[in-house]
Amino acid sequence: MYNRLLVALDGSEVSEVILPYARSFAKTLKIPVELLHVVDPDHFLHSVFAHHGRYYDIMTAEKKRSIDYLSKIATSFSDSASVDCSVETGNPAEVIVDRAASHAGILIAMTTHGRSGTKRWLLGGIAEKVLRAATNPLLLARSTEETKIRDRVVLKTLLVPLDGSGLAETVLPHVAALAKKMNLEVVLVRVHLMPGVVYPTGYNAPDWQRLNEDIRKEANGYLQQKTQQLQREGLERVSSLLLEGNAAEKIIDLARERAPSLIAMCSHGESGVGRGVLGIVTDRIVRHSGDPVLIIRATTNSPRSAS
Repeated sequence: MYNRLLVALDGSEVSEVILPYARSFAKTLKIPVELLHVVDPDHFLHSVFAHHGRYYDIMTAEKKRSIDYLSKIATSFSDSASVDCSVETGNPAEVIVDRAASHAGILIAMTTHGRSGTKRWLLGGIAEKVLRAATNPLLLARSTEETKIRDRVVLKTLLVPLDGSGLAETVLPHVAALAKKMNLEVVLVRVHLMPGVVYPTGYNAPDWQRLNEDIRKEANGYLQQKTQQLQREGLERVSSLLLEGNAAEKIIDLARERAPSLIAMCSHGESGVGRGVLGIVTDRIVRHSGDPVLIIRATTNSPRSAS
């Protein structure tokens, strides 16, 4: 489980969208927090040239402003004494990833785009790089025009998309631990999409109705098995749901219906497109979900959960 929360902020209100969730995790899990701001020297090159190379003075002043900013944010946590403030210099994504890599128990928390964000619906460059490079768990909240900064969010439901693969099931130990400590209802979700194929005249097409029934039967059996597995681990409020359609859209809609929800999933499962690249479904959910997403990095060496 997590023993520290690393919250990346860039000084913008947009980046602070993650804070209500960070406060909730810190308070409920009773873990210390590190607020991190990374000063990117490239952003200050024009100032250095304008002030005849006074690089040291400019960077010193920026670091002081950043510490003051983080110190103010720290007071918004219920246990401000357990909140550290850090300001580093370098490439933001690299610093965040390296900082978290010092211990596997660190949970990174950040908004999907901050000052470096591009357009609505798109990940900011820094968040996307962290998402693709970090081996630590990552909590992401997407900023929208409707987002309102709140003190703390009390989550109710933990939605867990599964695709039947052992890699996707890597998230289950995290789910079990979080559900117990945060008193969350767990809903295991599997979405299937029947292919639409047109066959030439006279060709014996498959019995689509029977094929659909077989797929549903297999999927329901799988979900029931995983539900029972979590129940054996001490979770009482566990249910499953089988949906048909576009996986990302269905999961996003379900999270919206059961808000405030947390979606927990692996960075890739059967739908993955290669090591280091986000799975298609995960990628779309992160980009479009209005609810926070907990991403667990799955690799080909990840242990399969017990059946």
